Amino acid sequence: MTDAALHLSAEALAAGLEEIRHAPKDVGSVKMIVRRPATDEREVLIVGELDVAEGLVGDNWRLRGSSRTSDGSAHPDMQLNIMSSRVIDLVAASEDRWALAGDQIFIDLDLSKDNLPAGTRLELGTAVIEVTEIPHTGCKKFVARFGLEAMKFVNSGIGKKLCLRGINARVVKSGTFKVGDTGRKMSSG
Repeated sequence: MTDAALHLSAEALAAGLEEIRHAPKDVGSVKMIVRRPATDEREVLIVGELDVAEGLVGDNWRLRGSSRTSDGSAHPDMQLNIMSSRVIDLVAASEDRWALAGDQIFIDLDLSKDNLPAGTRLELGTAVIEVTEIPHTGCKKFVARFGLEAMKFVNSGIGKKLCLRGINARVVKSGTFKVGDTGRKMSSG
């Protein structure tokens, strides 16, 4: 089966929106942790280590850099990419394709701007992360893997308000977390 065969229609995506809206608000569950050791490589982890300086230890965030910094270095407010497990479950069509999204943390939690505005802190295991202002948007790779309709869905007006493509965050307290741990909303920074 080709990737194109797994791309959902606009109608199928819209039908999944109600389930996404029912995600927990304050306490969710970590469903998957993915480390990106190199471009287009993925390692699904059971336990992840978060570090204030490195982000997800072993991930290529620092080496990859960013077009959003003047010197091309890694953007400190884009250390972690987090996506709703309900959204990726819908757009990916099967859990073995979740890691293709390129996010490091998939969690069953309401990631909307109303629920998790920039500055909100989340406790993940013994680590603490903070939601940052920079929006997380889809790219050409997202379209290739999940389809143009999926990109339009996550980047629509409601998609942006609900942060369907996910959120960016940074580590504010180093620690470890694992699949099945709770992600607990703490406070705004």
